[in-house]
Amino acid sequence: MGEQLEPGYSLSGDDDGRWPMVIASPHSGRAYPASLMAATRLSLGQMRRAEDAFVDQLLEGISGVPVMTARWSRLFLDLNRHQDELDPEMLDRLPARPLLRTDRLAAGLGLLPRIAGHGLPLYRAPLSLAEAEARIAAIHRPWHHRLEALLAAARARHGYAILIDCHSMPRPAGPLPPQIVLGDRHGSSAAPALVALIEQHFIGHGWRVARNNPYAGGHTTERHGRPLEGLHCVQIEIDRSLYMDPVKLLPGPGFVSVARQLQGLVRLLLAHAPRLPLAPGWREAAE
Repeated sequence: MGEQLEPGYSLSGDDDGRWPMVIASPHSGRAYPASLMAATRLSLGQMRRAEDAFVDQLLEGISGVPVMTARWSRLFLDLNRHQDELDPEMLDRLPARPLLRTDRLAAGLGLLPRIAGHGLPLYRAPLSLAEAEARIAAIHRPWHHRLEALLAAARARHGYAILIDCHSMPRPAGPLPPQIVLGDRHGSSAAPALVALIEQHFIGHGWRVARNNPYAGGHTTERHGRPLEGLHCVQIEIDRSLYMDPVKLLPGPGFVSVARQLQGLVRLLLAHAPRLPLAPGWREAAE
């Protein structure tokens, strides 16, 4: 990777484990490196359609609890993918290690996306394997290593740790689609009592909530959600139309309300999580 990149994320809040929670926004990055702009066939406006736009700004009112937000666009590297979720069609040659084959990869949405929004091809020519590996080393590994360190510090202090992975989604199809989708990989990345508490928070504020459909969680929930070890990860997808104009890519009249509900969720979890069965052995305690 020829250009020198700034760090791939920003971190606010206390990072010493004093809070049992960490919040992440891996898809809200809106910086586009010069190398991507030179290699793509798309305009900046076309690429920005892939962002979880303004999710990082929705989280700005949260104080104390550590909040990690991505700097670079997910089109440059998708932090919610495994580092081996590489698309053979994207590269000039393949690495020696085995690659993962997933439905996301087949759709062109791997670690280094092949397409942007609306199925538009992103690159003019294949990327070099050296470029792919450089992006992984500079952006992907530091992000997940820092998440692991934050969660380890929280668990060491509290006996458990909660990761809330925040995303936004296009309005799902149907007459009354969900406005919030909670992903816990069908019960494998977080204790049920925690997911139920989050679900009731949003339902209590009048929003329609679904679990795991159509989003059950990605690499983040799979990698960091190990509830039997006291590590709980829940992905939250928010309907973009609740807080922004998806066409103009501008914050909408609901922005302040959504931000306040996320702040309220943090306060709720901090107040009630200590009474939930979340530490290692929670399953036996809950039975």
